[in-house]
Amino acid sequence: MKSRNVVRLFFSTLMVGGISTIILGFIIRWSEYQPFFSTFNIKEILSITFWLLGLGFIFSVISQMGFFAYLTVHRFGLGIFKSLWSPVQIILIVFVIFDLVYFRFQWFAQSEESILAYVLFPILIFTYGLIVAYIKKSQTNKHAFIPAMFFMVVVTTIEWIPALRANEESWLYLMLFPLLICNSYQLLALHKLIKKS
Repeated sequence: MKSRNVVRLFFSTLMVGGISTIILGFIIRWSEYQPFFSTFNIKEILSITFWLLGLGFIFSVISQMGFFAYLTVHRFGLGIFKSLWSPVQIILIVFVIFDLVYFRFQWFAQSEESILAYVLFPILIFTYGLIVAYIKKSQTNKHAFIPAMFFMVVVTTIEWIPALRANEESWLYLMLFPLLICNSYQLLALHKLIKKS
């Protein structure tokens, strides 16, 4: 890929992360920010908007680091495991989904809390990953499905670790959704930029 396309991908992903975090931030924390809108406090609204934009840029950079790290890992995986790389990725996807349920439950569950409450995020990530992987496969070829699924599930979960450690509900949503959006954007834009190059 040409360097100008790498730069284009970087800045476009940065904007996707920033704008999506602004929109999602106001939606997720509406009860907290609603008083500023009802009193037309423009100064507070602008300061929150810029804060969310900066946060979105940070999420975007984390997403991009994960994306380029995955491209490197994928090349190594193909070189080391060859035809076994797809089964290895499937095993890792299952392992990460299980860990996302089990370890979150072990670390954060209250005494009477059900494990079912900890299944929502893994199901959400897995379902979204399936949709993006299917789109990637339909736009490129059938061999792209498992790598896309691996990236959307495993790499997104690794990128999401800071919010997982905090385990505060609004932060979990606020970080996860922009990461999913940025990751899917990069994944679906990559083959188009390579074709242009």
